[in-house]
Amino acid sequence: MNLHDVRLFLTITETSSLTQAARRLDISPMAVSRRLAALEKMLGARLLQRTTRSVSLTQEGSEFLPYARALIEAEAGAKALFSAETKGAVGLLRVTAPSGFGRRNILPLVPGLLSANPELRIDVQLTEDIVDIVGRGIDVAVRIAPLKDSSLIARKIIDNPRVVCASPAYLHQYGIPKNLNDLTTHHCLRLTNVLQWTFEAEGQSTSISVEGRFSSSNVEGVRELCVQGLGIAQLTLWDVKKELNEGSLVAIELQDVTQQNLSVWALLPTTRHLPLRVSLFIEALKRSLK
Repeated sequence: MNLHDVRLFLTITETSSLTQAARRLDISPMAVSRRLAALEKMLGARLLQRTTRSVSLTQEGSEFLPYARALIEAEAGAKALFSAETKGAVGLLRVTAPSGFGRRNILPLVPGLLSANPELRIDVQLTEDIVDIVGRGIDVAVRIAPLKDSSLIARKIIDNPRVVCASPAYLHQYGIPKNLNDLTTHHCLRLTNVLQWTFEAEGQSTSISVEGRFSSSNVEGVRELCVQGLGIAQLTLWDVKKELNEGSLVAIELQDVTQQNLSVWALLPTTRHLPLRVSLFIEALKRSLK
């Protein structure tokens, strides 16, 4: 397989345009079309749908995409292995994570990773949206929510149970809820799209609808108002671990339910030819959380 043609395929998927790919590679659009056709002929499958304005991946193209990236990464890794100038991981590490968790637990890792790996580049995308990591070329997606079935590879980083918490000042003024139904009499601070809080009871999942005067689309907003004493929140342990250790928030244990056990997960598009930069990032995250 011609790796130059594989690299050309990746460039087309990044630009969504044969013309833009030709400009980036400094070759003619006709040469791009000819080399893409040669790659498709060799594979025996059509990888891209072409129109006059844009290109898009076929089903076969989507399936080939992670293998194409792995081939190019393997080539770069092989070259780096025997290069006197190269130390550590190389290439571009693309990571996506929830914004609150990412700012607190992933961004602090970046300086150390860059310092230890001079040929490494890092792109961190912080978003609450579920990102198509294969289509977007993401190396690692850090997820907190319960995982849905998918073709992605999941690696557990650490336990991350849900925690109901409030500030000492709030609990002093309004009292400590003892049972699940007591939450209906309290000011609950919630994430905008989370209308119910989930717990475990006798091995089964159970939920309760919560109401309050404040909601936010991100964890940081809920956590900040909780620390200020405006209500009770349900977040995950690693969202509030710092505040629990400092005492600015207090964990609340309800008598008739237990917290839902979640985890921090690293989702990977594939484990074939896993680049060194991905392994180093996952291990660095594990160490920082432990």
